[in-house]
Amino acid sequence: MDPRDDVTLNAASSGSGTTSATTVLEEQESAPVAQRPAWLRVLRWPYTFLVTFSVAVGGFTIWASYYLDLPLRDPEGFLGPAYVRLPALGLLFIAGGLAAQSFLQTKSVRGLWSRGVTIVRTEWSWGRLAHAAIGLICFYVTYVSYRNLKSFLPVVREDVLHDADLMQLDRWMFFGHYPALVLHDVLGTGFIALILSTIYVSYLMLVPVSLAALLVLNRDLSLGAWYATALSLNWILGVASYYLIPTLGPVFANQSLFADLPSDSGVAALQRSLAHNGYDVRFDPWSSDSIYGIAGFASLHVSVVLTACLFFAIVGLNKWLMRTLWVYFLGTVLATVYFGWHYVADDLGGALIAVLSILIGAAVTGNLGYRKKRKAALAEAAEAAEAARAS
Repeated sequence: MDPRDDVTLNAASSGSGTTSATTVLEEQESAPVAQRPAWLRVLRWPYTFLVTFSVAVGGFTIWASYYLDLPLRDPEGFLGPAYVRLPALGLLFIAGGLAAQSFLQTKSVRGLWSRGVTIVRTEWSWGRLAHAAIGLICFYVTYVSYRNLKSFLPVVREDVLHDADLMQLDRWMFFGHYPALVLHDVLGTGFIALILSTIYVSYLMLVPVSLAALLVLNRDLSLGAWYATALSLNWILGVASYYLIPTLGPVFANQSLFADLPSDSGVAALQRSLAHNGYDVRFDPWSSDSIYGIAGFASLHVSVVLTACLFFAIVGLNKWLMRTLWVYFLGTVLATVYFGWHYVADDLGGALIAVLSILIGAAVTGNLGYRKKRKAALAEAAEAAEAARAS
């Protein structure tokens, strides 16, 4: 049995009469917990690091805002402010998960409501809801902190830019050519631009949707903590890289290179909006209502999407979904260079952040060696099922 064929984002397996690998892992982890002292249970709680980290990051951001005398702002998203869209996504996935689980158990629309009520009573404890809420809240705090710390960049690192150095490095790696122009020549600047634009902009939905889905639909609480921690680390490691090597990115440093690209794509509109907000903030950061959002090194598009790929590959997402996710990652990498968002070094830096986020997240949530544990759990579940059939 290929463990990748076992979809971990499946909340509909309860009540089936079989023993799943996730159930075995939960039993193995929970058995000795009651015997541990309180301080050790807190230390080994999968969310301990994330809660501490988000509080520290949030506190630092508030201090930075006070020290620089700059306002804190809540960034808008595709469903409004983050404090609105994250709870809305959580409730949406709870409702969707309950509907799917009820239908799979009843195989009929009749009795769907009553079955859903039963599932809520038996499976949706306050503890499970609290863990999902903690994951979303901590993610929200680190994300808002990231956006504000990024917006403080022009003030803290005023007139410090390394675009010329990274552009020269790009040309050296591509034997005297600009990587973006090479992609324009190879891929063209017509229909492919619209495809890559769609991939790039859809990233804005990938992060909150994937996190809400995992926190709500997966009953292994440590996996939700791991993914939420890895995403939160992405934001803060990313903003640290912005301050370490401040850049604008090729399209903002040398717009003439991208004059042949279509001006009516979603990426073009986003770049115009960022340029307008960037000018507004740089002109007067203390009175501007905008959030500054231009930074090249490192690419968080690459780091976050690669984090999702690595995480779901490790936990065993269905192989066809994984292939789709890897294709999406490749499109994201191409789009970052094609549209001039990032230099090649930015993408390499983003890949490093992804690997660090996954490793740190696994270590602090007790998930190091997860694949080995899961393989052993699958074998144990298979043996239990075989023994049940034999009896």
